[in-house]
Amino acid sequence: MAERYPEIEPYEHGMLDVGDGNQIYWEQCGNPSGKPAVVLHGGPGSGCTPGMRRFFDPTAYRIVLFDQRNCGRSTPHASDPATDLSANTTDRQVADIELLRTKLGIDRWLVFGASWGSMLGLVYALRHPSRVSEMVLLGVATGRVAEVDLLINGLGRVFPEAYAKFRAGVKADGNVAAEYLKLLSHPEFEVRDKAATNWCDWEDAIIPTSAPSLRYESPEFRICFARQVTHYWSHDSFVEDGYVLDNASKLAGIPGVLVQGALDMTNLLGGPWQLQQAWPGSELVITDAGHDAHSPGMIEALIAATDRFR
Repeated sequence: MAERYPEIEPYEHGMLDVGDGNQIYWEQCGNPSGKPAVVLHGGPGSGCTPGMRRFFDPTAYRIVLFDQRNCGRSTPHASDPATDLSANTTDRQVADIELLRTKLGIDRWLVFGASWGSMLGLVYALRHPSRVSEMVLLGVATGRVAEVDLLINGLGRVFPEAYAKFRAGVKADGNVAAEYLKLLSHPEFEVRDKAATNWCDWEDAIIPTSAPSLRYESPEFRICFARQVTHYWSHDSFVEDGYVLDNASKLAGIPGVLVQGALDMTNLLGGPWQLQQAWPGSELVITDAGHDAHSPGMIEALIAATDRFR
């Protein structure tokens, strides 16, 4: 059984001015002369973690990680209600990836994306196909309105008790994400924190294959995370509905591995399979996992993919 590679530390890190008053944190790990790979974290708003470095052979890969706008070590931080999120959109995030690539002098790189990061990576690849050598995606999302509606409303039939608590936090007849976003941007900390706790409790509930996330124990993290997720979901992820699946054939020539947990409740609409069918040269690997990257089967599949492409 494959295990993740040993823990490593960055050999270089810094802050990149991406405009709009935003600075994003970035780091490089592994072999400076190795094959470039960029890691796109989930959320949006989760930030990159040390464990994400360990899906790559550090002797073979030049691993680039960064915290997307307004989260992690990037500034300003979304946990502060004074932070304006209007410049935090999918188009701006795609531009950030390109600016980072240019800064680091990288011509092409493997794109590794998890959950929301898979959707961001797919949009990036459609906009800049000549800059993507391969893709490895897990917990695949394509950004469709129906996918978001499943997470906010559809899974309420599967987890009715948790859903009742989740919906009790906002107006019954309102747009759930937009109503939560208002609370998460409230000037009073207690209001923001209660809304963030409600939101993150629901996030935990719909991923029953994993233990509750320890990251949600931090008020700063959970407010930042919930505020960014609701910001994106209130705006249909800032992409045209169906954009990724409708254009996936344009990814022909970019090898891709889609690693999907069979127990992932967030993909009941069949998005990963539909994406694989529409993307020539892609492969769908089903594991016995849920919506996470930590089960043995998921680790084995991801390591196999990055080892193949090194």
